[in-house]
Amino acid sequence: MTETVSIPARFRGPPGSGYGGYTCGSAAARVGGAAAAELRKPPPLDRPLTVDRADGVALKDGEDVIVQARAAELDLDVPAPPTFEEAEARSRHYVGFSGHPFPGCFVCGPDRAEGDGLRIFAGRESGERLVAAPWLPHPSLCDARGHVLPEVLWAALDCPGYFGLGEPVMALLGRMTGTVEPVVTHGERCVVIGWALGKDGRKLHTATALFSESGKCVGRSRQIWVKLQ
Repeated sequence: MTETVSIPARFRGPPGSGYGGYTCGSAAARVGGAAAAELRKPPPLDRPLTVDRADGVALKDGEDVIVQARAAELDLDVPAPPTFEEAEARSRHYVGFSGHPFPGCFVCGPDRAEGDGLRIFAGRESGERLVAAPWLPHPSLCDARGHVLPEVLWAALDCPGYFGLGEPVMALLGRMTGTVEPVVTHGERCVVIGWALGKDGRKLHTATALFSESGKCVGRSRQIWVKLQ
């Protein structure tokens, strides 16, 4: 039987398109361990995508590869996170509150209600390198054991990287290399951070990390964003 997966409309980024981090995580979770996931085309919503395991894991819409994930190594120095309370304070400076290109984004959209979107609003105060946000996962995002699904953890690691750029630029996620530990439970007081790594032409490099309530790093990623001309 052909294996398929779909991206429900709840997990959208731009209007009519699946959220990049969730889509990457949907493929990467099937690879296992650290993986690099490359988005090839905008992910369609509510449509079965074929899982192709010929070379890592690809999610395909007909003959079109939507995302390609392969096992990878992740070399990343993760800075110490702020406390949950400090992350709350930084979140108040989230630039998306004053203007957001995709206010319905599953992760960072201010129009998404509590219990629907993740509402991860990563911000920083003047002079700070890291953006940070608190996160309390909702029960609807968990498996039968009460652990947040891996693809949702990948999603949580996505947008804080964009806001870590610290500049008003339009860019879309092109590649995400990450690893997560699916041990976070609903209602846990988590902290997500993001920071810039550098630029290479139109490619913008960022990184993110997710911390559990105990302060353990349970997810991290490096990202490549492609600046739109």
